[in-house]
Amino acid sequence: MSTVQGDFADRSVIVTGSGSGIGRAAALAFAARGAKVVIADLNAERAAQVIAEIEAAGGTALAVVGDLGEQAVVDDVVRTAVKTFGGIDVLVNNAGIMDTMSAAAEVTDAEWERVIRINLTAPFLLTRAALPHMLEVGRGAIVFTASEASLRGSAAGAAYTAAKHGIAGLAKSLAVTYRNKGIRTNAVAPGGTITNIELNIDAEAPGPQALFPYMGNVGEPAAAQTQAAAIVFLASEAASNINGVVLPVDGGWSAV
Repeated sequence: MSTVQGDFADRSVIVTGSGSGIGRAAALAFAARGAKVVIADLNAERAAQVIAEIEAAGGTALAVVGDLGEQAVVDDVVRTAVKTFGGIDVLVNNAGIMDTMSAAAEVTDAEWERVIRINLTAPFLLTRAALPHMLEVGRGAIVFTASEASLRGSAAGAAYTAAKHGIAGLAKSLAVTYRNKGIRTNAVAPGGTITNIELNIDAEAPGPQALFPYMGNVGEPAAAQTQAAAIVFLASEAASNINGVVLPVDGGWSAV
């Protein structure tokens, strides 16, 4: 019998974008509750640092480094979780990038394709690859990091808003499709959060000029650990009857 304690004891958990920010906080939180965590991140150094933190606290983790927009990397993440930790109990699709808050008329092909690929296509690819393993055992929890931009049109540029609305729709579609297969799918919709996500914004461009008047409603930014706590909750047995929810974790921004 395992000596690991916690409500995720010996569960296999994949967290993408877990080298920093919300993903890092979620990986640490799952590991503290007994999970064996696959750190999936583009940055090898950051991934190694998170693993060191987890192991120093007595937890178990390993890393798969690469671009999740590439099918080969997605396959490696899933294969590693199954081979090393025995399956996939929880998938947290967290990795993402911001756009430049560009209005639709100013979005370049390169920005559109990059933001959609990383924020929407990559989570889909990983979910599609993980589902057969969850279906085989008849259980699993999937949690996406959506955004306030999945709830409104005034929180980001055209590309990011479209991608995060897509994440909300994907989460709901999965929830309906697999509700009778033992698999739950939900999403958190963070408001302003303290992370190291890169912002490259021209404040004088049409997009930011249109959006900035609405940003006064953001409120105080949350800590990454606040978002992680919501992610862990949605993946836990305490949320066993919660399915298809896009949960705002935004200090009330979505209520304004």
